[in-house]
Amino acid sequence: MDFDKINSATKYPSIETYHAIDPRNGKLDDGERVQFEGEVIATEKVDGANGRIIFMPDGDWFIGSREELLYARGDRIGNPALSIVSVLKPVAERLKHRNRADIITTPGIDVFFMEVYGQKVSSGSKNYTKSGLIHYRMFDVAWVPMIVLKMPRESISSWREHGGQTWMDESHLQWESGSNEIDLVPRLGTIKAADLPESLEGMLALLHSVTGGVTRVALDDTANGVPEGVVLRTPDRSVIAKARFQDYNRTLYGSKGGR
Repeated sequence: MDFDKINSATKYPSIETYHAIDPRNGKLDDGERVQFEGEVIATEKVDGANGRIIFMPDGDWFIGSREELLYARGDRIGNPALSIVSVLKPVAERLKHRNRADIITTPGIDVFFMEVYGQKVSSGSKNYTKSGLIHYRMFDVAWVPMIVLKMPRESISSWREHGGQTWMDESHLQWESGSNEIDLVPRLGTIKAADLPESLEGMLALLHSVTGGVTRVALDDTANGVPEGVVLRTPDRSVIAKARFQDYNRTLYGSKGGR
């Protein structure tokens, strides 16, 4: 079994910012943005660590961070980084008995993407708790065909970054959430693509409007409660983009504030 190939094929691909970031200065470009059509679902962007639970068709499973595999069933890999394994291992043990959604009938690799947040997972942890609590929310589920693992290692990354993975649409995500008792990142509402703002100022106003300036995943009363931002996605996940308060505040006002 080639762990490097499994790791690469199941990583979460890069997500564009709604307004493009100018690489010369790190600021948002008012003239270039991601184009949506139809309805757009707004979800809260949670500031944590990207974790993944990877299920192979033979029943084997792994836990990974954004960049590497941290744990394999049977303790074959062990890495305590960012508390991802300690938080997600009980979830993996439960999910291995799950009912598989009917999005794909062909055996392949199922990947559950979780945001692990709280404790000291990220610089924004105090927005969710100051007492050391830690939790997770699911934000995506992907399917990877086994044939990909026969590709050269250098080709798998390009395959992934160019849309190779098959993603669950909103209805199947809701099904996975309900049937397996896994909370999704908060849904903040649906917006018509035609109503999405063109300007930086307009998007910052939209962030304030849909979040109310308060996170919906605070873990206790000690939390600062500042949201990181919003992820915009079509119901079929064919188009997805992120928008963070920090990027808009820094570009427009030179500050990093979340409100």
